[in-house]
Amino acid sequence: MLGNSFGRLFRVTTCGESYGIGKGSGLAVIVDGVPPGLKITKGYIQKELDKRKPGVGKLNSPRKETDQCEIFAGIGQDGVTTGAPLGIIIYNVDTQKIHIDQYRAYKDIFRPGHAAYNFFLKYGEAQDWCGAGRSSGRETVARVAGGAVAKFILEREGIEVVAYTKECMGIKAKEMSFNEIKKNYRKNEINCPDFEAAKKMEKKVLEIKEEGDTAGGVVEIIAHNFPPGIGEPVFDKLNATIAHALCSIGAIKGIEFGAGFKVANMKGSENNDQPYLVGGKVRFKTNNAGGFLGGMSSGEDIIARLAVKPTPTISLEQISINMKTMKEEKLKPITRRDPTLVARIYAVAEAMMAIALLDGLYMARAYDAMAKLDKKWMDLKKK
Repeated sequence: MLGNSFGRLFRVTTCGESYGIGKGSGLAVIVDGVPPGLKITKGYIQKELDKRKPGVGKLNSPRKETDQCEIFAGIGQDGVTTGAPLGIIIYNVDTQKIHIDQYRAYKDIFRPGHAAYNFFLKYGEAQDWCGAGRSSGRETVARVAGGAVAKFILEREGIEVVAYTKECMGIKAKEMSFNEIKKNYRKNEINCPDFEAAKKMEKKVLEIKEEGDTAGGVVEIIAHNFPPGIGEPVFDKLNATIAHALCSIGAIKGIEFGAGFKVANMKGSENNDQPYLVGGKVRFKTNNAGGFLGGMSSGEDIIARLAVKPTPTISLEQISINMKTMKEEKLKPITRRDPTLVARIYAVAEAMMAIALLDGLYMARAYDAMAKLDKKWMDLKKK
């Protein structure tokens, strides 16, 4: 299996499955490019992991994983990073036989909306049928651990990354400022800063859950105080790198930046973000571009919205195919699942955004050191 690493100078490599074999199975991440002398603690990483931890509340999977992390490499005797790769592991603790047997009962019948068909084509009968293996949403726990390291370093630069539920089943949050969103962050189970909309969303999801079905939604991510001029103008546009990072999350089916698809119905005069000067710095009156110009950061908030599909495992009977007999069969799987993914996936979106941004920042700082541009241009890059 290829493609388990992301990033160039700041790089994360993950491994692990949803269940694994026996006691001691888990998921891990190796983080390259961590500067020395940082006081990155287990507690800091744990706070990020707790955002996506299952088994908490009515809107996520009842699987009782504690998601406790252990840093096993990259921290010296003085409790700070040494500059070596940082290694973090999260053990699986709720891999009960009853649940493994449930997956075993229909291991040859692929669940609609899941990747098992493609896994059969790629790995044959050796493919991991237990809990979807590397294609499970549980795979993302390692991403969040790696993203926590990226967020720690970004915070040192004054950069914040916040994601929240913007929409769920047609119920939309009102427009809010970054400070309002930040103030109301994680104040309800669905993580919607508009409290009235949150109540309606949660009620709707629970109704759909009672039907044996699941709900989709939209997550918005904001990167605040990110410096301008980061990214490359052709293939390595910063928004393209971010799109790669975010679209690598299994449940993401669409992405837009700034005004997004609304630009299709705008005139140029409406879409263009007009610049102005404040304190000798360039700012923009609007942010339809979502924080980018020519694929490089503009200094405005980077804003992305993600279309999150409903959890594919549902309790309703569906038609599928038995890959061993090559015959159609009816399937009504019994497994633990989230009635909606938006209540936890925002933590994964924050992690991947942070990793992409930090990698881009590393690349830009390396280039700037060699380019030795006139000081006036370097000063404009400072926030």
